Amino acid sequence: MTNFFNEMFSSPSAVRHHYGDFHQWLSQQPDQVISQKRAEAELIFRRVGITFAVTGDNEGNERLIPFDIIPRIICADEWTELKAGLIQRVTALNLFLHDIYHEQKILKNGIIPAEQIFNNEQYRPKMHGVDIALSTYAHIAGVDIVRAGAGEFFVLEDNLRVPSGVSYMLENRKMMMRLFPDLFVQHRIAPVAHYPDLLLDTLRSAAQQKIDNPTVVVLTPGMYNSAYFEHAFLAQQMGVQLVQGSDLFVEHDFVYMRTTKGPQRVDVIYRRIDDDFLDPREFRADSAIGVPGLFSAYRNGNVTLANAIGTGVADDKSIYPYVPDMIRFYLSEEPILNNVPTYQCRKKEDLSYTLAHLPELVVKEVHGAGGYGMLVGPASTKAEIEAFRERIIAKPDGYIAQPTLALSACPTFVEAGIAPRHIDLRPFVLSGKTVEIAPGGLTRVALKEGSLVVNSSQGGGTKDTWILEK
Repeated sequence: MTNFFNEMFSSPSAVRHHYGDFHQWLSQQPDQVISQKRAEAELIFRRVGITFAVTGDNEGNERLIPFDIIPRIICADEWTELKAGLIQRVTALNLFLHDIYHEQKILKNGIIPAEQIFNNEQYRPKMHGVDIALSTYAHIAGVDIVRAGAGEFFVLEDNLRVPSGVSYMLENRKMMMRLFPDLFVQHRIAPVAHYPDLLLDTLRSAAQQKIDNPTVVVLTPGMYNSAYFEHAFLAQQMGVQLVQGSDLFVEHDFVYMRTTKGPQRVDVIYRRIDDDFLDPREFRADSAIGVPGLFSAYRNGNVTLANAIGTGVADDKSIYPYVPDMIRFYLSEEPILNNVPTYQCRKKEDLSYTLAHLPELVVKEVHGAGGYGMLVGPASTKAEIEAFRERIIAKPDGYIAQPTLALSACPTFVEAGIAPRHIDLRPFVLSGKTVEIAPGGLTRVALKEGSLVVNSSQGGGTKDTWILEK
């Protein structure tokens, strides 16, 4: 695939305006200096412990996420449009979540088939009629953006359950500022270091009761979770306690934290645990990482969970095709950011098209994540395609299909030197009394030549994301 949008170059010899100063600086750097800086970055990341665990790695090894020192740069005008589109989208998703757990107007109006909601594994009937603070369900959303064609931005998917990656956004920026301080003198780059403050303000604003100084905690499943570094990092950056289920208890429908000074009431829980494991009395009885009675306290308005129970129904890939309709229905606006065209294999005609064009399509499990459970047709063998065909036929409602987009590429340092590699972007949208977005997000890069899979679990790396200020 060679016909893709290059972030830095408009043609092999023409540099895009907003990359001009950086390109000039880069061309003046000796290869030895760049190699030394890359080695220094890897050493620092390893010392700090910025690692992740890979699902299915039986040896329990933790890995560094490869970090590339060529930033992804977005000009101010493009960011203005992206930001408006992200705010519009997440606002509509929150309205949708409130609606399906209350009046269900979007279902009654036939915009979305009711069975798409009620048969969804992430729909939580227990949440029906539960009123939550600010009617906000997705306090933290990670929206995956890709660029294709002549440079148009598309939303690839919405992550509303426990979106991760923001710690790498922050650490990548710290690393770039440490390695190349002169670049930050030459460029007007929007800061991201205030994200933990924005996150804490968002969480505090979501407290159920009118409390002057709400207590916020980060709830982690523990150190063996693949994103544990991020849990600990964000708690430390916000100046709040990192807790596990055993550190909390419920009494008279209030949540308390065990401390050396006695029980302390908890008002807001930034939970990094999936719904099923939150409360063994209400969900999975075998959960050893949840808090018995937590749902009762939540239902009675005595604690806020961020994100809310039941948000997963809105980031399921079978619901994704309806988000533009949500925007029109709830906001009476046209979507600023478009979806990628999507075929729903639950529909007979879409299934037929998908099966007939598997070598050309990307097919995903509706509940899949992390780059698992998907087929990239152009990069797959005939045997892999035929095996996946059988899976789709056996459970068509479990899959969607999309065209294989020519994702934009950014020059990246690889073993052979500087070469284009495909990228995406995950901005983080915070919804409380207002909707806030730290400028930029996490740029992920597919380090394997020709690969379109950017997930770290599949060999991807990350870049710093620069939003240039006017």
